[in-house]
Amino acid sequence: MKKVKRTSSARLARQLSIPKSRGMEAVLKAQLIAAIVREVGRRGLTHAVVAARSGLSRSAVTGILSGSLQKVTIDRVLRLLEAVGLEANVRVRRAA
Repeated sequence: MKKVKRTSSARLARQLSIPKSRGMEAVLKAQLIAAIVREVGRRGLTHAVVAARSGLSRSAVTGILSGSLQKVTIDRVLRLLEAVGLEANVRVRRAA
């Protein structure tokens, strides 16, 4: 099993010279997609099944689940999350 290196959204934003909000969005998407990939593997779902349940094309599902973040909106990720039987909870806290 691969060891996952975690990075903060602020650090990612600095490294890529992007606004903190974009870094936060990228980290959030990555965390959600990782959960979807785990659930797809756990349940043995095919990309075609996930596509049918989410209303996305199979090629879009395959692209997203293989790590491509191009043209990936939070809406699409949430549709995939729901399609595999998961739900997300968001926790908001004061910035340090």
